[in-house]
Amino acid sequence: MQQINIYYGGRGLIEDPTIYVMNKLTEVLGELNMEVKKYNLYEDKQGISVLPKTLKEADGVILAASVEWLGIGGFLQQFLDACWLYGDKDHIKELYMLPVVTATTAGEKDAYQTLTRAWEILGGIPCEGICTYVADHTDFETNPDYALLIEKKAESFYRSFSKKLKVFPSSTNSICENTLRPKTMQLTPQESEQLSMYVSDNNYVQKQKEDIEELTSMFKGLLGDTDEEETAAPIAGDPLADALQEHFRPVSPLTVCYNLQFEDGRVLSVDIHNEELICSNKANPAANVQIRLDDKTVRRIVQGELTMHNAFLSGAVTAKGDFKQIRTFDTLFPIAIS
Repeated sequence: MQQINIYYGGRGLIEDPTIYVMNKLTEVLGELNMEVKKYNLYEDKQGISVLPKTLKEADGVILAASVEWLGIGGFLQQFLDACWLYGDKDHIKELYMLPVVTATTAGEKDAYQTLTRAWEILGGIPCEGICTYVADHTDFETNPDYALLIEKKAESFYRSFSKKLKVFPSSTNSICENTLRPKTMQLTPQESEQLSMYVSDNNYVQKQKEDIEELTSMFKGLLGDTDEEETAAPIAGDPLADALQEHFRPVSPLTVCYNLQFEDGRVLSVDIHNEELICSNKANPAANVQIRLDDKTVRRIVQGELTMHNAFLSGAVTAKGDFKQIRTFDTLFPIAIS
């Protein structure tokens, strides 16, 4: 028995006319001894990425969209994206597709063309489908003329895929084969299917993120240990560090740390613990204040022309953290007063 897969991209609302069309198509295809399997994409949003593998079971496909304001809807677009990324293109080339679009607002023809063009880009064979505007779903569903039209479309679709009717070639297929390629690794259909399963597995994705974060932390730790060994000794020859060492006036009890970041990328960490002062070129992640300053401001501070607090108030330096410690900086290093 041949099988038809229906992929429904609507929200499952009772008044959605697409549901009526799908049910009518299912009824007619069932009378033609066809097995019809429907996938409501809204029921399993996380599993959409693995649905392309279900195309292998199908002899024909129905893509059903409900236009509520614009486009084919996010669920159906996500499914088509998954077909592009993980689907078996060789099998899709053999699949006939019936597009079904009903709109309760404007835009049904645009959505219809989107489905048709998307299936052509994937390499499949789109058939003449159903595209309609529905002002009142009750009138639409009770109209025998519309029911007859749907039946005729179902029968025409059945003849197309059961007899493998030839269709005229499309420039879309030719252009896409030569120019469009998914920007991913070249994988076999089996590998693509396996990858889609990983993508839909939240636990697997979360575990991968945790592993990456753990490796990142480990390497940062290794690099940090190396840097710490290299910068364990106080800095010598830095004008600002020398000036701070010279004018240091300890205040007890006091423990504070400043990270001074220069415009050339250098960092001067100033650690004070009571009467002990240590300057190093390794940033202290536990610093109370992060201060950014340019070379001109550094020279003015070293020459005693400007205090750190006044530089902050004038905007010559920027800082984040405990702003009270900026005034404390001038108390510890009274360069301007000297």
